[in-house]
Amino acid sequence: MIELEGLWVKMGQYLSTRADVLPEPYIYVLKQLQDSLPPRPLEEVRGTIERELAKPMNDLFANFVLDPLATASIAQVHRATLVDGREVVVKIQHNGIKEIILEDLKNAKSLVEWIAWAEPQYNFNPMIDEWCKEAPKELDFNNEAENTRAVSKNLSQKSGCENGVVSSAVDVLIPEVIQSTDKVLILEYMDGIRLNDNDSLEAYGVDKQRLVEEITRAYAHQIYVDGFFNGDPHPGNFLVSKEPPHKPILLDFGLTKRISQSMRQALAKMFLSCAEGDHVALLSAFAEMGLKLRVDMPEQAMEIATIFFRQSTTANEAKENIKTLNDQRERNAKALQEKMKMNKKEFQRFNPVDAFPGDAIIFTRVLNLLRGLSATLNVRIVYLDIMRPFAESTLLGSMMRGPANSQWIYDSPVNSEVESKLRNLLLELGSNKILGIQVCAYKDGKVIIDTAAGMLGKYDPRPVQPDSLFPVFSVTKGITAGMVHWLVDKGKLKYEETVANIWPKFGTNKKELIKVHHLLNHTSGLHNALGDVMKSNPLSVCDWEEMLEQITKCAPETEPGSAQIYHYLSFGWLCGGIIEHASGKKIQEVLEEAIVHPLHIEGELYIGIPAGVESRLAALTVDMEELEKLSGFRAGPEVPQELLNNVAQMATGLPVLFNTLNIRRAILPAANGHCSARALARYYAALGVGGAVPPPHSGCSSPPLGGHVHTPKFPTMPSSSKKKTKKKGTNSKKGGNFEQNGGGQHHHDVSQSDKNGYTQLRTSDGSDDRSSSETAMAGTGTRMFIGDGDKMLEAFTGAGDEFAGMIHPNGKFGLGFRRYGYAAGGGAGEEGRRKTMTFGHSGMGGSTAFVDVEHGLAMAVTVNKMSLGGVTRRVVRLVCEELGVPVPDEFSVAGDKGPDMVLNLAPPPPEE
Repeated sequence: MIELEGLWVKMGQYLSTRADVLPEPYIYVLKQLQDSLPPRPLEEVRGTIERELAKPMNDLFANFVLDPLATASIAQVHRATLVDGREVVVKIQHNGIKEIILEDLKNAKSLVEWIAWAEPQYNFNPMIDEWCKEAPKELDFNNEAENTRAVSKNLSQKSGCENGVVSSAVDVLIPEVIQSTDKVLILEYMDGIRLNDNDSLEAYGVDKQRLVEEITRAYAHQIYVDGFFNGDPHPGNFLVSKEPPHKPILLDFGLTKRISQSMRQALAKMFLSCAEGDHVALLSAFAEMGLKLRVDMPEQAMEIATIFFRQSTTANEAKENIKTLNDQRERNAKALQEKMKMNKKEFQRFNPVDAFPGDAIIFTRVLNLLRGLSATLNVRIVYLDIMRPFAESTLLGSMMRGPANSQWIYDSPVNSEVESKLRNLLLELGSNKILGIQVCAYKDGKVIIDTAAGMLGKYDPRPVQPDSLFPVFSVTKGITAGMVHWLVDKGKLKYEETVANIWPKFGTNKKELIKVHHLLNHTSGLHNALGDVMKSNPLSVCDWEEMLEQITKCAPETEPGSAQIYHYLSFGWLCGGIIEHASGKKIQEVLEEAIVHPLHIEGELYIGIPAGVESRLAALTVDMEELEKLSGFRAGPEVPQELLNNVAQMATGLPVLFNTLNIRRAILPAANGHCSARALARYYAALGVGGAVPPPHSGCSSPPLGGHVHTPKFPTMPSSSKKKTKKKGTNSKKGGNFEQNGGGQHHHDVSQSDKNGYTQLRTSDGSDDRSSSETAMAGTGTRMFIGDGDKMLEAFTGAGDEFAGMIHPNGKFGLGFRRYGYAAGGGAGEEGRRKTMTFGHSGMGGSTAFVDVEHGLAMAVTVNKMSLGGVTRRVVRLVCEELGVPVPDEFSVAGDKGPDMVLNLAPPPPEE
């Protein structure tokens, strides 16, 4: 390497820093490449200085030390004293090194292209392209001088970062630039200890842990805050000041990388998504960086990305690190090969990366060099802790925050005066209480509110749009209940039918007498069924068939019909099981047929998302201030105690869990709905008139509701014991790559099914054979149900003589929906409250949807900042009061709260 010079020395320098993954003997030999190469002759040094500075050495220096302080790949450094008495170091470029490095780059480019052709898995073209662009900059010392001044200025700023998260400058030293030319650089002399001089570090009492942490902070500031960072942090480029507190001295800014604001925001998002385990934000960061993958494997993508930010290790763990990394690589390769259904030969020629951004090359190199530096000094660094404040500062500082930014509310037409007042309320509440929100309301079948505001996630600054998909937790139960009612309406099952008659395996362990209406009314006694799975292995809930199997083995805790206790998790598997067994179809297929297609809300209402909609997903976070108000909370007997034992712990843990793509893609009909508020509001507007489909959604809504052509298709269910009959009111044909439904024909590109039964259907241009307005109009005047609408309304709420015996006396639920009352004549207590034909379902953290049949109001609110529901209550109260509609108990100041919002059970704060 010493003989070959150029890039070979640079490669050796890099390897010498990787004490975390290379055996110690290699590190010991390669360390001499950092700054101990054979020095160039003094005549060469003198000639370069006098030629570049156009003066004799004696006119420039009062003293020039002949023995160099260090000799590296591009230059060597001598100590000197200027004629004015200043102590300096002089950096002199080796003669002919520029030509050598440029030739090395050309040869390396040829070699890499040959490897990429022979072994597509090992395509290093992006890496060498980045080096070809950046390496020549090291050969211009004027460029290094400017870089040194810029980094010094950035790191000495006292004002901190954009939003004050990081309030002080990092504590490092950088030499002052005295003079520079193309091949000579004169810098202020700083007396320091080399990082490889362990005896001196020990003698001076240097805290090596603090030293490396401060260097890491300096790099976090350069990368995330400044977007301008030294790309070569090997030990030879640092000193440690001899005076306490022994600050790091940063040297050599020849290879300094500048990245755009959008790239540093994307890098910050990538870092924070790894810290949070947020797959959606990670994939979004990849897209923003320009990293394109050829395969949908978010779990493996997260695993690989997290490797970059893992905690550093000591040098004596190098062997174990290599083994661990290799094992992980083999696991990922095996999973990828299985996913792509390739044989070994095909897989060897498959590269899962379609495009890798050059800007990220130097970034990943810096992280690896910092990890090697930690190993060299035998300290452990938790990068996620040290770098997080800087990444947060950059990302949050760039986000559209609250009323100060007019774009915080999505730019869409105002449908009514009440919508104008609602938007003013949202601005008043601001980003302190709201992260992202959607509000949609129908009055007498007409859209009067369709507002979106805020951001998709804590670390995702993209704006919430009307078609954004929010995880809504138990709001999903109202959707699942609608499918059960639809099957009853179609004659596929009956409310008074025993579940075992539909689902034979269910009829064990004293469940023989449980009827369909017991499940809908939360009176089956299975309120805690499988609740422990969220504690022992939360990801087990992703296995739909296994959970249904486990449900069949459960036993009720109370006699069916005797007590209404909220079925917080089991509701989904219980109802989902009878939906699939009664229909002979997948639950997602029933959802499409019963709700999505009739209402023309394609692409905006899912239970378990299909691949391809990740870019529209909102990510959950928790309002920690609100969470503190839960301390000491007590709930009534209708709420399972198991649900309340660790409410605070659950509230902080669930967002992390539900932000993972494997949970989002799972089928959890109790809690895993992903909807837009406008799709939810339209659903309840239809339910409120007994299933009649409302007129088309507001034509001003953009993108138009129902305009998403990405709809899932499902395999046929195995034959059930129920006799199948042709469904009334349907005209559906399926075959090949066509799907006919409702008279329209959609041409699709069918790809492979995923593990949840989805087949991804896409069109190349996002268009359809019909226009969006034609698609919407096709449903006008049609119905979701073929039966009597008034009877359906009675079934939803458990009203009327036919259904009164199916619900628990004085219970909060009808058949699947929470029944709301409101104050009558201002009276207090139960006597002063009136039960109404108002029903809906809320979800943990604040999302909700309901319909007031009497006053023709259907409304939905979706939020991604989980709280005690204060924002939702304020929104609903304002809309109701402006319309002169009574406020339902669930949303009134002192009203009776239902058991379906665990975090909304606490009474509202006094300021409400």
